[in-house]
Amino acid sequence: MCREIDIIVNSAATTRFDERFDTAIRINTLGAVNVVKFSKQCTKLKMLLHVSTACVCGEKEGLILEKPLNYGETLNGSSRLDIDVEKKLVEETLKDLQDRNATEKEVLAMRILGIERARLHGWPNTYTFTKAMGGMLLGHLKEDLQLIILRPTIILSTYKEPFPGWIEGSSQRGLGDGINDSPTNN
Repeated sequence: MCREIDIIVNSAATTRFDERFDTAIRINTLGAVNVVKFSKQCTKLKMLLHVSTACVCGEKEGLILEKPLNYGETLNGSSRLDIDVEKKLVEETLKDLQDRNATEKEVLAMRILGIERARLHGWPNTYTFTKAMGGMLLGHLKEDLQLIILRPTIILSTYKEPFPGWIEGSSQRGLGDGINDSPTNN
């Protein structure tokens, strides 16, 4: 495959706004890293297209100019984002939960941790925070790869599979509240 692929389109993500922090980092942040590592092995690669979300820019009103997210930049400007610290925090929290033989309900505290960390750095929820970190890492690691980060405002429902119109992990309450107790599958 690495000798034949010339374009890679990455749209993989967990889109649940209040996903467990460990799951969201693994898929939305580290998944992007895995894609860029694979891309660098593709000898004929002309372009890597990474689908993100316009919501990584935060909840602002009016005209929002498109600009790359710089590695370590936060939306609130009051802190410095260290992605390695976020990954270590997830690992330590999971280890602590395992050591305590935490119940499944206690492990769901990872959802709260994700929302807390997102809001600390200015993002409204775990989804936008981990997608932003993924985009930062892509820009930081791309070297000479031709990279396009596409940020649509929203992607909804499937065309065919598992059935037309199916939506996973969307919330009736809206993107900014970080709550998603009941996913809708319409």
